[in-house]
Amino acid sequence: MRRFLTGKGIFGGTILLLVIVTALFGPLLIPETWATQMDMRARLAGPSITHPLGTDQLGRDLMYRVLLGAQTSMMIAGTAVLMSLLIGLPIGVVSGYFGGWIDNVLMRLVDTLLAFPALLLALTISAVLGPNLTNTIIAIGIAFTPYLARIIRGEALRVAQMPYVEAARSVGTSDGKMILRHVLPNIMPPIIVQATISLAFAILAEAGLSFLGLGTQPPDASWGLMIQASRDYLDIAPWTALVPGAAVALTVLGLNMFGDVLRDVLDPRIA
Repeated sequence: MRRFLTGKGIFGGTILLLVIVTALFGPLLIPETWATQMDMRARLAGPSITHPLGTDQLGRDLMYRVLLGAQTSMMIAGTAVLMSLLIGLPIGVVSGYFGGWIDNVLMRLVDTLLAFPALLLALTISAVLGPNLTNTIIAIGIAFTPYLARIIRGEALRVAQMPYVEAARSVGTSDGKMILRHVLPNIMPPIIVQATISLAFAILAEAGLSFLGLGTQPPDASWGLMIQASRDYLDIAPWTALVPGAAVALTVLGLNMFGDVLRDVLDPRIA
């Protein structure tokens, strides 16, 4: 707990808490009509008392748009990371625990996906499936799976060689019980840390896909889509890109800081 009270832990945890609260409760406290209401007389208006963060090209309040977009961006990133965990966890655990030809076959498939950069792989999948919210989640989830599978495989390989696993194996414990009782509980701390960091990269991936027109589509609101819509107005209304861009940057920074502190807390090898 003391490590969480460092400047990095407090800053990262505060940002993460604010984003989560905003994503969960923002749309409940702010009517959606506030974020979608257009006022062409106030289009591209700068920050003011009426519109604290300015308005976009359709006269919609950017503060409300950012609050509404937090839910979409966090939902996409969280679901995509969960999907990659559900796929990568069994692959990594089975590969690391059993080894041999099973490890070779599974890791060669993983290496094939790792040959492509994550964003390029997500772009390809999204382009094939079509741009919408569901396909964006699928594309990011599949693109992140090989990275998580590799990390999980390494941890499972390390735990499978521990003395307590050898002792359990010597008394006839089945492989299934061994994995559930000894392997999984002891590899979860680094997986939780990696999932937290992956959440930051998933937010960046969603923003990148939406900016290129292969991610979230209107009328859904997301930070990446807001940046994409502002590209034609950067010279006359830079706040239309700076506001959602700052939301992405702060969220990613907070997640990375929190993940770094979480690693220090959960890793027993760090004194």
